[in-house]
Amino acid sequence: MSQTRTDDLDRTLELREAVDRTGYYPEVVADGVFSSVAGEPVVSFFVHHEPTFEQEEVRRHQSVLVLTPTRLILTHTDENPGDDLLPDPYTSTSTEAVRLSSVTSVVVTRMVANPSSGPVAPAEAVMTIGWGGVSRMDLEPAGCSDPQCEADHGYTGVLSSDDFSLRVAAAADGADAVTRLLSFASALSARTHAA
Repeated sequence: MSQTRTDDLDRTLELREAVDRTGYYPEVVADGVFSSVAGEPVVSFFVHHEPTFEQEEVRRHQSVLVLTPTRLILTHTDENPGDDLLPDPYTSTSTEAVRLSSVTSVVVTRMVANPSSGPVAPAEAVMTIGWGGVSRMDLEPAGCSDPQCEADHGYTGVLSSDDFSLRVAAAADGADAVTRLLSFASALSARTHAA
């Protein structure tokens, strides 16, 4: 008798329910997400609804991260009040599909309060994913160990891949959101290891 692995289950219906639960233009968001998923099974997902405050307005942003057997799909939907080209309020949805074989790093940072008090769930988590689409270079003047030296030693720096980063805090998003982000990061790490 064969046993079904948890990561072999298709979670498409769970993803749709999660998008609907946010109440944030669910039809618009789902259309963007599922057109990019293109019928592949959903291995794991994370839905993050984030309101932002801009002067006297509240604008909403939603990120949906989807892991399929072959790709990482990132969907972002923003709410806009209208502008010169589109005077009525509108949403804009952008999607990016990244081959899992292209993902070069999955960095996960967990923040645990009072770690000496025993096992405690993380209060915050940050997941940063790199695949080479965006690189950031931090430069600074190079020097030498001679404090009297006035020579120009050029520059030294660090080149880092920082294509996508997401921070979730239990205080703002709920403890369950931190757990779900860590679960997604774990599933992504496992799939990129095998890619």
